[in-house]
Amino acid sequence: MGELAKTLVSLSGPSAVHGFVPWALVSPIDGSENELENGSHSDVRGVGKALEASISEKDLEVLDRQATTTLPRLTEFGITTIVPDMHTRKRLMATEVLNGSPGSGFIALPGGFGTLEEVMEIVTWNQLGIHDRGIVLLNVEGYWDELLQWIRHAVHEEFIGGGNERILVSCDKVADAVESLRNYRVTEGRLKLNWNLG
Repeated sequence: MGELAKTLVSLSGPSAVHGFVPWALVSPIDGSENELENGSHSDVRGVGKALEASISEKDLEVLDRQATTTLPRLTEFGITTIVPDMHTRKRLMATEVLNGSPGSGFIALPGGFGTLEEVMEIVTWNQLGIHDRGIVLLNVEGYWDELLQWIRHAVHEEFIGGGNERILVSCDKVADAVESLRNYRVTEGRLKLNWNLG
């Protein structure tokens, strides 16, 4: 993600990328190793690298873990905001997209558990009518093929309504992903719930 962020910043300026980083991922930026539950060690230098330019040692000392966020910092990776937890991170990322211009949406690159969880949450929010933005899987070299197969299977087994199969769009090329966001249309199968409390 760091290289992608740096490229976007070099093309469009620091405001092109806004990263929200949970506090727990900031603390290991000293390059030390973290001990894992199984007793092995993990070199976390890469995790904190993007934050080195955005958070000074003094800032780390005074950072209040209970605060909603710290002030955003401009770096070669764009704008970085430190948040207290993953829930805040996801809420603020979604808010950035939802407050964006027409054609704004979510593009998922190949990733692990966290990526999959975030994709499924944003798909569920679309299905429930919380948002109407496009969600695209950038299916590099067929990375997401098995997930797409699972969705078709879940539709066949009637755990997912047929119209909701198209909430998530798959594209092999970046240009197609951007075009898919621009042309995204909500599915007929999504729920029409009222999320306004007032």
